Amino acid sequence: MILTVALAAVLLTGTVSAGMLATGELEQRIDSLFVIASSGEVRFRDQNEPAMDSIAALGAPAVPYLIDRFTTRSARERWTVIWILQRIGSPAVPDLVQALRRSDGLVVQRVCWALGDIKDTMAVEPLIQVCSHPRWQVREQAIGALGKIADIRGGSAAINGLADSIGQVRKAAAVTCGKLKLHQSIRKLAHVLGDDFYGARLSAAASLLKLDTNAVVATLADSVRSANRLVGNIACDVLGENGTDDAMLILLGETGSDNPDRRAHAAVALVKADPHDNCGFRKQVIDRETDRLVLLKIQSAIDAVGNGQ
Repeated sequence: MILTVALAAVLLTGTVSAGMLATGELEQRIDSLFVIASSGEVRFRDQNEPAMDSIAALGAPAVPYLIDRFTTRSARERWTVIWILQRIGSPAVPDLVQALRRSDGLVVQRVCWALGDIKDTMAVEPLIQVCSHPRWQVREQAIGALGKIADIRGGSAAINGLADSIGQVRKAAAVTCGKLKLHQSIRKLAHVLGDDFYGARLSAAASLLKLDTNAVVATLADSVRSANRLVGNIACDVLGENGTDDAMLILLGETGSDNPDRRAHAAVALVKADPHDNCGFRKQVIDRETDRLVLLKIQSAIDAVGNGQ
C-alpha cells in the first residue's frame, strides 16, 4: 500500500477510538497506520513515532492485528510490532498470553519477546508453560522473558534451562538465574562455566558475580580444580572479579598449578583482584614463574591496571 504524505497526516491527526470503528474499519486503520509506522522511507521518517502512538492509542483491540503481523520476515516490521506492544503495555497481555497457544512457533517466540518487554507478572505462569516448547527459540525467549519480568516464580524454569540441549537456551537460562538472584543455581552455573557454547559460559560467569559472594567463592574453590579446562580458567576469572581475601588465596594457590594456562589465568585474576598489590603476592608469583608466555601475560595485566584499564 502506498500512502501520500497528505493521507498520512489525516490518519495521524484524526482522533478515533477503537470503539468508534467497526471491525473492518479498525483493521483498515491499523493497516494504514502500520505502513507509516514501519516505513523506512525518508518522507515518513518524522511520522514513524506518531503512527506507532496512534496505533497504541487504540489499546487492546489493536493487539490481535499486531500479533498477526509477527509472521513478517521484515526486521523493521517485527521491531515496530514490539515497540507498539510496549506502548500498549499491560492491556496487551491477555491477547498475548492467548497467542502462546498458537501452533506457529515463530509467532509464539515473538510473543514471548513482547511479554518480556512489557514485564507484566500476569504473564509469568503462561511463559513457564512454554519453557518446554519443542522449538528452541521459544524456550530461549520464554526463559529470557522470565528474567526481564523478574518474578521469582520463574526460578525453576531458569534452572532447568541450564541443562537444555541448545546453547542459546542455556545462555538465556544463565542470564535469568542472575537477574532472579537464584542463589540455589550457583553450583549449576559453575558447571556451565565449561559449556561448549561461549555465550552460555560467559553469561554464567556474569550471573555468578550477581549472586552471594561467599557462596560463589566457596563453590569456585572446588571448580578451579575441575578437569574441565574452561571451568577452572573461567572460575579464576570470576574469583578475580570477586576480589575477596578468600578468593585471592584460592588464586594464589592456582598460580602454582602444573598447567601454565591455569597459572596465567590465576595470576592475571590476582592482579585484577589486587591492582595495587596491597597483599604483596605479586613478587612471589613472578619469582617462581618460569614460563615466558605466562610472565608476559602477568606483565600485561599489571600494565593494564596501572593504566586504569
